[in-house]
Amino acid sequence: QVQLVESGGGLVQAGGSLRLSCAASGTVYSFNRMGWYRQAPGKQRELVALISSGGTTNLADSVKGRFSISRDNAKNTVYLQMNSLKPEDTAVYYCNVDVRERDYVFKNYWGKGTLVTVSS
Repeated sequence: QVQLVESGGGLVQAGGSLRLSCAASGTVYSFNRMGWYRQAPGKQRELVALISSGGTTNLADSVKGRFSISRDNAKNTVYLQMNSLKPEDTAVYYCNVDVRERDYVFKNYWGKGTLVTVSS
């Protein structure tokens, strides 16, 4: 069983910064692509950022230049550094991980989410 533990959310003023962390654990072959999604009140969940096991990143246009994603493969942890935060970044942020559990068994897991609130 895979567990994802997110941390780092909170309340910040516009222009401020936060760093989210998501630690993955479990007896698996590998943690592959890792990423962050967010869901604002009344809106659909949307992609924020992805990072492959090799370090290739993909960021949503709305956060390019402000957010960055990184990972520590030794700790099975993915990070989302959020700078120049705007009120429209307010949302619940979810960690998402592709996992190779064993031969030919691949699954996708979600974290429980961490709330980020940006005040104007």
